Amino acid sequence: MDILAYLIDVVLHLDRHLVELIQAYGAWVYLILFLIVFAETGLVVTPFLPGDSLLFVAGTLAAAGGMDIGLLIVLLCIAAILGDSVNYAIGKHVGDRMVQSGRLIRQEHIDRTHAFYEKYGGKTIVIARFVPIVRTFAPFVAGIGKMDYGRFLVFNVTGGILWVLSLTAAGYFFGNLPIVKSNLSLVVLGIVVASIMPAVIEYVRHRRAAARAS
Repeated sequence: MDILAYLIDVVLHLDRHLVELIQAYGAWVYLILFLIVFAETGLVVTPFLPGDSLLFVAGTLAAAGGMDIGLLIVLLCIAAILGDSVNYAIGKHVGDRMVQSGRLIRQEHIDRTHAFYEKYGGKTIVIARFVPIVRTFAPFVAGIGKMDYGRFLVFNVTGGILWVLSLTAAGYFFGNLPIVKSNLSLVVLGIVVASIMPAVIEYVRHRRAAARAS
């Protein structure tokens, strides 16, 4: 419970915690942010790490002189792209082993996922960048479905750059406006809520469609 409370506090007061990291570790904060973004996008076991809000607050602090915005964007773009690529590789490797063992995943599920990503994969990979939880699992499922890696990489790079650039730029240009700066914790909470709303809406639609079908 203490760990959960701490994680919630980090998400809701990310500005304070990130300032503390900068003060405590100086330039090492670039590596810390790199690892957080990499883990949030590259490891299926860490979808709870902050993503959108972290980028926004990092941009805000960069505008205040805490970090170099150019270096920040380049490093986090690399982290996001590498994360999805590693996640894809894990999905492909684990998916093969699961199919061979005959447990949890059947070949027909792999074939169906592969067909879906061949048709919609590019859009899915790009859009998933802006949806918490989904962005962690989308490249993993793409790997399981054996989406063509060259095609995956194009949309991975595009989505990673758009995601990092848009949110850090938003923080850089708007995060230090008086009304935003004085309510930054609420803004961070708003970003989190806005990020998960598409997934919530899709879930509700799916449940209603299933109820009507039954």
